Amino acid sequence: MRRDSLATYRAKRDFDRTAEPSGKAAVARAFAAALLSDGATDPDSVRTRVEHGVHPDLTWVTPSGAAEMLVSDIDEPVVAAASRTPFEAARRVFVIERADAMNDVAANKLLKTLEEPPPFAHLILLTARFSLAGILILGISAIRGEAWSLTWRDVAVLAVLGVANNALYLGLGYTGLKTVSAGLGGLIVSANPVFTTVLAALLLNETLTWRKVLGLLLGVAGVAFIVWHRISVGTDHLEGIVFTLASLASIVGGTILFKLLAPKGSLWIGNGIQNIAGGVAVMPFAFTLSSVGDIVPSARLAGAFAFLVLGGSMLAYLLWFHLLKACGATAASAYHFLMPPLGMLFAFLVLGEHVELRDLLGIVPVALGIYLVTRPARAT
Repeated sequence: MRRDSLATYRAKRDFDRTAEPSGKAAVARAFAAALLSDGATDPDSVRTRVEHGVHPDLTWVTPSGAAEMLVSDIDEPVVAAASRTPFEAARRVFVIERADAMNDVAANKLLKTLEEPPPFAHLILLTARFSLAGILILGISAIRGEAWSLTWRDVAVLAVLGVANNALYLGLGYTGLKTVSAGLGGLIVSANPVFTTVLAALLLNETLTWRKVLGLLLGVAGVAFIVWHRISVGTDHLEGIVFTLASLASIVGGTILFKLLAPKGSLWIGNGIQNIAGGVAVMPFAFTLSSVGDIVPSARLAGAFAFLVLGGSMLAYLLWFHLLKACGATAASAYHFLMPPLGMLFAFLVLGEHVELRDLLGIVPVALGIYLVTRPARAT
């Protein structure tokens, strides 16, 4: 209803005229009929089917628990269905009886659905983020008069890296998070150092010492310790897990390709090319699967977008590729173990989320693991 406020106003006006409140259910059904019949070619037929509970775009949810509404009551009927296109009306309508009886897991699951943008709207934001970051980087480079020292091979390699590290990694990752808990998503992506280390040893001839192996094991243990108890039981879907695994494969592949193909030239200009390539790669999917009208402008969205462009796509990726050049694939990827602890810290500081002692204890093996992986070997 946020994206079609005029239609919603008209539906509410019709509802006010025709509804005869005889209990909450009757009021909800009359409002649903007004919403679904708005703009229909045969509104009387729509109202009749809503009245008999047979309209395909109306979902009526009742608690199945003895004293509470369970997550299974709203998971598939509401959360999953809300991401699907309506069958015939301009919108889908969900009526939840006794919403006050939801348990904590069900309430959090529904809240996440209400707060998130429509499905695939994030792809439009990603396209805009990558494109704007690339234009800013290359524009700043031109203003500063930086020399273009890249060959066509370097440009092609950087474009491929942009598709892997930007478009596929973030595009697939954000899509996976639609149906996967943040805990499980973080746990999967945090396995990056393990796969990168194995491939770096096989393809890049990086030495795999006992110290690195021990550090990786400590990192995995610390991440699992922090994340595992935060995973909501029964709320993760197979398709989301597949998207998240594909996201992991993309960042691992991009890391190895950067070291293997070794593009020359400025990291700053290279980052600009990668962002442009990422934006171009995501664009067809963004405008095929979603619309600019799905984005609801707000000051919070503008602030978050600016932070992601300047801090995420420009500064963070510049630091990432500097680490790859200076430290190697294994040591640089080990810093990914910091993602869950830092996510927990910022959630506590910014969102006021609860942090347990167990979460703080998990940071210890993570820090020790990164130290062991990144510590320079003693000279012999």
